[in-house]
Amino acid sequence: MTDADAVTDEFELVCALDELPKGEPALAIINGVRVAMVLDVEGVVHAVNDTCSHANVSLSEGEVDGCTIECWLHGSRFDLNTGVPTGPPATAPIAVYPVRIKDGDVYVAVPAS
Repeated sequence: MTDADAVTDEFELVCALDELPKGEPALAIINGVRVAMVLDVEGVVHAVNDTCSHANVSLSEGEVDGCTIECWLHGSRFDLNTGVPTGPPATAPIAVYPVRIKDGDVYVAVPAS
């Protein structure tokens, strides 16, 4: 198997890179899992579980600040690289999913729910 095959075998195609709005979260459903997709201001694509660990709220409806995403309801912030909360009231991390870019397309690996 080549590296190109690994990208398509283990990862799901989500969208074209140019479809992601820079600095704003977008929702994707991958293997039945809600995923918040973020193209940060430095051009890095992040994929995290879309559900805030504090209040079961969609993070893709929140705001991005640098490398964090903020829950719109109570203001919890999560690091987009690690999923670790960087501000209360959340104390539990959210899942972070691997992202690959190939030929201008975004692929994400999310375990089936």
